[in-house]
Amino acid sequence: MEIENTTTVNFISCAKWIKRGVANTNPVKIQLSKNELVQIINDTKTKIQDASREEEPMEDGTATDEFGLEKYDSDDEINDTANTLGISSIAELDNDAQENFSESDDSDKEDDKIKLSDNLILVGHVEGDASMLEVYVYNEDEESLYVHHDIILPSFPLCVEPLNYEPKMPKGNYCAVGSMTPIIEVWDLDIMNVIEPAFTLGRVGNKKNKNPIGHTDAVLALAWNKTYEHILSSGSVDQTVLLWDMEIKKPSTTIKSFQEKVQCLDWHPLEGQTLLAGGCDKSARVFDCRTPESHQTWLLDGESERLCWNPLDPFTFLAGTSVGSVQCFDCRKGQLWSINAHEKEVTGLVISKLCQGLLVTSSTDETVKIWDFALENEPNCVAQKEFNLGSIHCLDLCPDLPFVLTVGGDKKSHNFTVFDIQNIDVVKHTFGPRGLTQIIPDV
Repeated sequence: MEIENTTTVNFISCAKWIKRGVANTNPVKIQLSKNELVQIINDTKTKIQDASREEEPMEDGTATDEFGLEKYDSDDEINDTANTLGISSIAELDNDAQENFSESDDSDKEDDKIKLSDNLILVGHVEGDASMLEVYVYNEDEESLYVHHDIILPSFPLCVEPLNYEPKMPKGNYCAVGSMTPIIEVWDLDIMNVIEPAFTLGRVGNKKNKNPIGHTDAVLALAWNKTYEHILSSGSVDQTVLLWDMEIKKPSTTIKSFQEKVQCLDWHPLEGQTLLAGGCDKSARVFDCRTPESHQTWLLDGESERLCWNPLDPFTFLAGTSVGSVQCFDCRKGQLWSINAHEKEVTGLVISKLCQGLLVTSSTDETVKIWDFALENEPNCVAQKEFNLGSIHCLDLCPDLPFVLTVGGDKKSHNFTVFDIQNIDVVKHTFGPRGLTQIIPDV
């Protein structure tokens, strides 16, 4: 008799690649004493419970409803999560215990190294009550893919964004995580076994006369400004876009132009002051962040699910919507075209910076589609593939390997993969002869 899987959820919520050479080749591996671990866990439990008591229940139709996690951050759920992760039992350890956890041997240290030919993939993974940020290593030459290390998160991850900035520190390898809480956590990916983020952005108000800082609800979108490296933008269920000055860990600008949740952001690749943002009010807006009150607005076929600037033309951008359409806009002319790309909402939308004309989309209709894309002409669907991952929630193209993508879905037994689309003959024949072009240099 087959035993039923009692895990309620197991899916990939978000994923992003990191370029080769960004990660430290020899990550630091922390060895905590039990005393230190107990103290950190107790402090973390207190912070989570305080934040949970101050938060209002989320309105119907938010991201929690989509995944059936309306009570994910309730006190009961927090206690259940603590038990699942073993926090309660660890916290009962003898406070006088001095022994450290086992040291890694030399073979472990060799496995920990990051090669210059490795790409990292940041993956937001939810399994049962546990939320985690998994750091995968992918090496094309060695045909290897594995989880290098992971980070336990206190709340369900909704978006991840790689960046290199920490105040008063040299450039590093960091990841900002937006979650069901208003607090943005920034983790140092070059430290293994880390329990606390390098720093956080935002503060929940409480009864001790602490005023809130930042968002008041879940963070749905993050975008790091590669021109002004101390700036991180965030979009939220609270209908605002914040521009964080990470040097002082406070918002420098608050944008309140949206009438609904803000769930996608993209900085212009050439103009560091120009931000593209989209929301559930069926709009896409372009802001000059020096004067954000005046901005351009375009109406969409549905809610804005994904947005991206077109690296082939600095004046155009694409929008993927909740009704499955992909629309192309020119900031000077308006809409250029609209296609019915998918049967359900668009959850992935990427234009290659390395192969001219390559556009990839994904959807909760369980398909990934590869398109031949030109400037003002409707794209032609070259190929369609089902990865057997269930509903697809995220997609991203590798910044170093133009035809390698990662896809995440919600099938419990198989929900994450990396795939070279040149393995599809028609894709190889269409794009292979074109050669590669570094259209816009990446940081």
